[in-house]
Amino acid sequence: MKIYHLSAECYPVAKVGGLADVVGALPKYQNLAGLDAAVVMPFYDRKFIRENEFETVFQSATLLGTRRLYFEILREKTNKLGFPLYLVKIPGLVDRENIYSYPDETEQFISFQLAFLDWISYSQQSPDIIHCHDHHSGLVPFLLKYSKLYARLANTPTVFTIHNGQYHGAFGWDKLSYLPEIDLSKTGLLDWSGGINPLASAVRCADRYTTVSPSYLDELSHNSNGLEYLFFLERDKGIGIINGIDTEVWNPATDPMIAAKYEALKVTAGKKENKEALCARFNLDPAKPVVNFIGRLVVEKGADVLPAAVETSLTDYAGKVNFLILGTGDPDTEKELQELKEKFPGGCNVYIGYNEELAHLCYAGSDFLLMPSRVEPCGLNQLYSLRYGTVPMVRSTGGLKDTVIDFGDKGGYGIRYNNTSVEDICYSISRAIELYADHKKMQTLRKRMMALDFSWDKSAKQYMELYKSIISTTTI
Repeated sequence: MKIYHLSAECYPVAKVGGLADVVGALPKYQNLAGLDAAVVMPFYDRKFIRENEFETVFQSATLLGTRRLYFEILREKTNKLGFPLYLVKIPGLVDRENIYSYPDETEQFISFQLAFLDWISYSQQSPDIIHCHDHHSGLVPFLLKYSKLYARLANTPTVFTIHNGQYHGAFGWDKLSYLPEIDLSKTGLLDWSGGINPLASAVRCADRYTTVSPSYLDELSHNSNGLEYLFFLERDKGIGIINGIDTEVWNPATDPMIAAKYEALKVTAGKKENKEALCARFNLDPAKPVVNFIGRLVVEKGADVLPAAVETSLTDYAGKVNFLILGTGDPDTEKELQELKEKFPGGCNVYIGYNEELAHLCYAGSDFLLMPSRVEPCGLNQLYSLRYGTVPMVRSTGGLKDTVIDFGDKGGYGIRYNNTSVEDICYSISRAIELYADHKKMQTLRKRMMALDFSWDKSAKQYMELYKSIISTTTI
């Protein structure tokens, strides 16, 4: 079974968030399970691409309206990621450093999709499934079915995975001319709220759509930035599959990025050594619990209430807790957090930016991971923290609700709360401080967490079954 994963991100080539981690791991595990899975993504002028060898496997031109765009398809020569990696390079448009935030982002991702479709159409390739990820590839299911240019591929099944339903990639009808000749009687499948909406179109046109957790599938009918009614109508077409993590990359027993490697049987000693290294780096007291936040400093992640929650906790529980924030985002939130660093020296520290190596050390050296997310389709950070024996403190939403059981419940190992509010976060901090003081219970929970299996093996098999069911239905 030949699968093409189409995505704007893929770790370690180019990463902004969890999308990259998923696309960088799922195909590898699918190949191990017997599929023939590859990734196709835009070319970015980044370190991974500059430091590895690629060969040109296809060259042609596509039309973006009246604009003729030459493109080439590059393939990484060694399959070092565990799957074939293909890059779509379009000089002057899809060959830049950053992934997002260009003024011509719409043109960037439409041309990426057109070049991909031209390639597999002209080169007579016949994938069994095209698996599209997020709105950056959301026009592909529509174009396959309703553009004469791709008639040869019209029966190719498609799966569309929603990693974040808040972002739709919508644009105006004035850019309809960017698309090749289509069946104009089907333009209603592109429309939502008076514009062309790639995410909405993919939900309608793909054979099946998936979300990255069962709870998030339910939540989209109530919170999807204007698409709530669509998800209500298309609910039976969706399926929630929990993301996995790459247990080779995220493994405290072999991780080269942490201060000391450790396994579950030696979790206490291993965590202690990593915590000492982390606290020495950030001027924190290793005798106190370290509560860590890793992520984008945006409202979606609950970062707007983070400064007040940290300040209240450091005031109410003076001398009993440390905070370490690793992230970047809203400038005002960054400023407030930096001010807390100055106000509470030795109790709070902040790293503005993202550093993959530091993130690994944080998971290994922290005692608790704080995730007050308002929206969290699946969440990977809590899965990383479990793998490293760090207690996740999560709001009950999306994938956080599906993957974390409160330690007060039978078989539990984390801390859950209901609201993204200062009050709920601070109460959870008080529970964390009390839990930390119970060394025996902490040791038990750490071993329990590290024994959990959130690898991609199970999820990859679920996708395989989904592919098989789609293929069997479309070939009847």
